[in-house]
Amino acid sequence: MSNAKLTVSVTRRLPAPVENRMRELFDLRLRNNDHPMRREELQAAMANCDVLVPTITDIIDESLLAQAGERLKLIANFGAGFDNIDVEAARARDILISNTPDVVTEDTADMVIGLILAVSRRLREGINMMESDSWDGWSPTAMMGNRVGGKMLGILGMGRIGTAVARRAAAFGMEIHYHNRRQVHAEVESELKATFWDSLDQMISRVDIVTVNCPHTPSTYHLLNARRLRLMKPTAILVNTSRGDVLDQNALIRMLLKKQIAGAGLDVFARDTNMDLPPRGLDNVVLLPHMGSATVEGRIEMGERVLINIKTFADGHRPPDLVVPGSL
Repeated sequence: MSNAKLTVSVTRRLPAPVENRMRELFDLRLRNNDHPMRREELQAAMANCDVLVPTITDIIDESLLAQAGERLKLIANFGAGFDNIDVEAARARDILISNTPDVVTEDTADMVIGLILAVSRRLREGINMMESDSWDGWSPTAMMGNRVGGKMLGILGMGRIGTAVARRAAAFGMEIHYHNRRQVHAEVESELKATFWDSLDQMISRVDIVTVNCPHTPSTYHLLNARRLRLMKPTAILVNTSRGDVLDQNALIRMLLKKQIAGAGLDVFARDTNMDLPPRGLDNVVLLPHMGSATVEGRIEMGERVLINIKTFADGHRPPDLVVPGSL
């Protein structure tokens, strides 16, 4: 396929260096705003391009794929996750899917540690106090949080991001515990002094901090359900930078309101939850607008991976980050 004739449709605004390079290489169709495409706009884009570059905000299901044009042969997702795309349905129509793995690992792991510190040390409360001009001065017993050193950290999902979190947490003096589909290599466990728990129930009932770092799949939907959340110690905190649907967010909200859990740091939210409800406004909750991977460097690297996947496909080769059906 000739690069000059390759039509690429992008669903959201990307970093300027990425858009400029795409413009040089392809017949590029960009958004003139940064709002998510409506379903009918997405359908129109898919009907008239060779390559679609969506983001996690674009839900590309079987019915939408059924209306895609015959030209569409690659969906180059701008993001490491790809649960927004029906991969099986795409491949049934001979449409390849690629993503941008690895790029978000370090930035997301940094954010996990940031949220652990923010909740443990009551940073939200401190900032609110200063901004509302309600600080009366230092006191020996005021604004006491909890030390993270020596605490037991339970990592749910010991993949690339989970392992990066473990390395950072170990440097803070935390004890590393993890639950994963498979036990990691012995040398990694030895390096991190990490303890594997085959039973998720037993791990979350003993640790002081739980961080969610597993993908959203049918098997992980509400993996942290109401029953499991109730196993956590009342002094424990929960951090989620993965996918909102991995935990029962409504159950978590109820526990936070009843002080059955000490706090939470959330960068992702359940798709079916009304975010006008608590935990918004709670002092022991830190909410972020899905910015775990939001660094200038990271987003440009993501765009570069998208470019590599498209260029490799255009040259007649298999995209290096090809998603295999059933890999979620």
